[in-house]
Amino acid sequence: MDSPHGAAVKAEGFGLKGPRGWVFREVGIDAAPGSLIALEGPSGSGRTCLLLALTGRMKATEGHAEIGRHRLPKKMAAVRRITALGPVPGVNDLDQSLTVAEQLREGAMLQRRYDAPLRTLLRPRGDRRATARTRINEALAAVGMDPATLPKGERTSVRDLERLEAVRLSVAIALLGGPRLLALDDLDLKLSDAERAEAWALLRSVADRGTTVLAVCSEAPEGVTVLRTGAAAPAQPRTGRHTGKTAPARPAAAGTGGPKITWGLPPGNDTDPAAPAPAPAPARPEPEKPGPEAESAEPRRDEPAAEPAEPAAEPATRTGTDNDEDEKGADDALAETGRA
Repeated sequence: MDSPHGAAVKAEGFGLKGPRGWVFREVGIDAAPGSLIALEGPSGSGRTCLLLALTGRMKATEGHAEIGRHRLPKKMAAVRRITALGPVPGVNDLDQSLTVAEQLREGAMLQRRYDAPLRTLLRPRGDRRATARTRINEALAAVGMDPATLPKGERTSVRDLERLEAVRLSVAIALLGGPRLLALDDLDLKLSDAERAEAWALLRSVADRGTTVLAVCSEAPEGVTVLRTGAAAPAQPRTGRHTGKTAPARPAAAGTGGPKITWGLPPGNDTDPAAPAPAPAPARPEPEKPGPEAESAEPRRDEPAAEPAEPAAEPATRTGTDNDEDEKGADDALAETGRA
């Protein structure tokens, strides 16, 4: 397999803002081709989003970066063509139902179909298979993986692989396309100290071949360029053979220098965390409820005074004296009209 020339990684004021606030911002880096870069920090600090943004898989919202000679976020498609993802959980997971041989053949087929020149598709099928087999063997040799040492050889199921062997397989598939930048996420996840040392030795060997490597981890070893996420960056990064230059120190909120990453604020908070919190609004006094004395007070002026109650109606049944008087009154009225 040809040794590709690695891509330089540069960024200035690089940032990404999501609907819940800043994921990362003010990222600055200047790494030479063939560098081994460790993106170090705790889980949830935005390190995976930065990895995807630097490989053209996620669009940044401020600043710019350059991968090779391709400027982000404008040339995302061009950056994707020269970069490859190793293991990134939730993005390009291995198919647990396939065998190692099937997974490798699938990776070679996809690379040939989408990344290879059109003329390669016109070659005879036998030639294409032979070329794919050669590239697979070279990729396996580059990551130090020998399928013959697996329990069932190439017929070993992917789900039966140890964590370190799964990492080797993912990196081998990524190298089939000859990328200039290789990016990996959660490199040291579920690895022992000895396995972690082997994984970093693997990435260092890939960088020695000329490919720039960017790896997300919780703790980076000595001899690599380190960008620390989530917390304050160290005054001077740990550098090794393929580190390249780091960005000059710029003033930051935390007062740090070197390669600087100022990470996003907590979800839902777009303000400066160092700013004092606003004073709470004074509580409005509640109106006092009228007591019994107020209810017995004089009526309000805007309400009309209550009218006096009407006298009760007289009962319909009267005594005998009253009836006699009524009859005499009727006779007198008839006499006046001449009807008596």
